[in-house]
Amino acid sequence: MQDFKQLTVWQKAHELTLGVYKTSAAFPSDEKWGLTGQLRRACASVPANIAEGCGRDSDADFARFLRISLGSAFEAEYHLMLARDLGLLTGDDHQTLDNQLSEVKRMLYAFIQKLSVKR
Repeated sequence: MQDFKQLTVWQKAHELTLGVYKTSAAFPSDEKWGLTGQLRRACASVPANIAEGCGRDSDADFARFLRISLGSAFEAEYHLMLARDLGLLTGDDHQTLDNQLSEVKRMLYAFIQKLSVKR
């Protein structure tokens, strides 16, 4: 068991989630239960699953939660694209968030590979 707050990947995913919450606050109110909620849930799921995985007993369990985080990151990537294409996100905001998301995805993938090698 490790302290998830010490993991760089968790810190980056948390920063991304904060950015998504801040940026999506400007989305139209009729999207509150639609795209806004979906995007926020997908983003928040990434650091939440990293945190939950840290509390597991084995590297295999931890890696499983990291894979769930990675799936949520891909879901968030689509929601960001959709928000941009619907004109809810500026190109600059989308690029910033997408760059952060890409970094988190790379880190998750590398972490999964590291844990898989240990088995």
